[in-house]
Amino acid sequence: MAITVHRADTRGGGDFDWLTTRHSFSFASWHDPKRMGFGALRVLNDDVVAPHTGFDMHAHADFEIITIVEEGVVTHEDSMGTKAQVGAGEAQVMSAGTGVVHGEFNRGDVHLKLFQLWIAPREKGVLPRYDQKSFDSDTTHTLLVTGDGRDGSLMIHQDAEIARGNLAPGMSLIHEIPSGMGVYVFVIEGSLLVEDVPLSRRDAAMIEGVRDVTIHAQAQSSFLLIQVPL
Repeated sequence: MAITVHRADTRGGGDFDWLTTRHSFSFASWHDPKRMGFGALRVLNDDVVAPHTGFDMHAHADFEIITIVEEGVVTHEDSMGTKAQVGAGEAQVMSAGTGVVHGEFNRGDVHLKLFQLWIAPREKGVLPRYDQKSFDSDTTHTLLVTGDGRDGSLMIHQDAEIARGNLAPGMSLIHEIPSGMGVYVFVIEGSLLVEDVPLSRRDAAMIEGVRDVTIHAQAQSSFLLIQVPL
């Protein structure tokens, strides 16, 4: 088994008047040649956006962009004509494909807290699309995103999975890993043992070369479990 740990305080990012952001992988002005992604997972950003600010309209192509809202509401606008609001407990998927321009704004009076992930698609040049859905964040294991939309998940153009886990103290979860896949475990809150490796709030671990991984909660914990082709 190969486990590579990313401690919370080793992430890149920045602190601005309108945005506090932390990057698990190289992004924007932060570059670490050892942190260029994990298989098809290229970006995992942890953002806090101040009220009445946001990301102005900008272009993307050939990425599956997933936004998971923790607190507040994202107001989304794009060149496909989409105008939507995505609140806490919801996830949003935008397949940028051949190209799309979009903006993400905090029109509210409270800070907006979200995670955004970029996953490389299995093929380039797909038709851009948008979707969103509300999920029960209290369940032990909830599929948010898959490559086939199974079990009520949002679909992306990649054989990947994003699940949210919630474990009470003493509970464990065993995740089977198909051949050719790796798993990135990101702790949102709490304290986990991934195999025998302790992870705290905003720590993460890349896991590859095994058939399964055991995740054990030492405290009430929530986490993202991201499975991607390597």
